[in-house]
Amino acid sequence: MGLLQPDRDRLRELLAASEELREDRVLIAEILSVDLDPYRQRFIINRGSADDVYVGQPLLDADGVVGQVEAVSAMTAEALLITDVDHALPVAIERNGVRTIAEGTGDSTLLRLTNLPNSADVRPGDRLVTSGLGGVFPSGRPVAVVEEFVRRPDQNFAYVTARPVSELDRDQEVLLVWNETESPTVAIVLQETSR
Repeated sequence: MGLLQPDRDRLRELLAASEELREDRVLIAEILSVDLDPYRQRFIINRGSADDVYVGQPLLDADGVVGQVEAVSAMTAEALLITDVDHALPVAIERNGVRTIAEGTGDSTLLRLTNLPNSADVRPGDRLVTSGLGGVFPSGRPVAVVEEFVRRPDQNFAYVTARPVSELDRDQEVLLVWNETESPTVAIVLQETSR
């Protein structure tokens, strides 16, 4: 039985995204199950330590950043979506380079940007990309689009939200990325020390 057209299109998009990561090794992984707990944003993929998958490894889809590997067994791995309340990701505004942290909210359609002063040059519609800080995610990959920027004069920081560019609740496959300039051991240490 052949692939249906939507499946073929999705695989073509993943392969096109992997072409943009020429300096990095990539591998397509299938999502086997999704955590149904509404407060957790996690899923299981069909790749594990037998495929050299490691804790902290970045996951992408055709549109941008999806999440990170949190636990690995021989044949599978558990991944944490960028929208999980336990996940934080260094990002930059593509338009001007302003850096911040995108934190998960537990809602697959919403990220919160922290520690942006009320005077920050942020506008709804600004694209957020990975900053490359921390060395885990390749820099310049799309993450989200700013939805709301509310100045709060009574507080030090503005209220800022963003919508992920990846369709986190619809992905069936993801790309595992190995940054060839770092070994898996370094990525694990970075992940452990960032908590």
